[in-house]
Amino acid sequence: MELLLTGISPSAVRVSFDKEFHPSCLETSIKKEYNTLFDLKKKRSINTEQWKLLFPSGGNPKSTSFDVPLMITLLRNLAKLTPPTCGYDHLPLSTDTTPTADLARIKYYRNELAHNKTAKIKSEFFATAWDNISEAVTRLGGQHMKEECKELRKSV
Repeated sequence: MELLLTGISPSAVRVSFDKEFHPSCLETSIKKEYNTLFDLKKKRSINTEQWKLLFPSGGNPKSTSFDVPLMITLLRNLAKLTPPTCGYDHLPLSTDTTPTADLARIKYYRNELAHNKTAKIKSEFFATAWDNISEAVTRLGGQHMKEECKELRKSV
């Protein structure tokens, strides 16, 4: 599950991110939104390490260095996207397959795994989560990512 969430899903999220913030305009977009980003930093929605990625000393920001939480925070707060029905902080309904719901879905499962103190999950949760994440990755990143998810699943 961790490999799915840290290895494959960031690429799918990046596809959506790069559509909203094209790599050739990323630096300009970030600089234009400095005040909003600074407010997000004060609210601790963006941490110090993420801030350094947005404003690197000696170079331009690159989405390839951004993690899933940072990309979703930027999409959520800077892009003109319609939020999922249940918001970004809850697991979307299975019927909601919009891009923003898929972003929320990936964020939800990533947080579930990151805050799991026991490092154990029930097999039913694993199966449901794997399917939900794989489907979200496929919708966001394209059909080739479905194959990556299948290959990873075979190796588990």
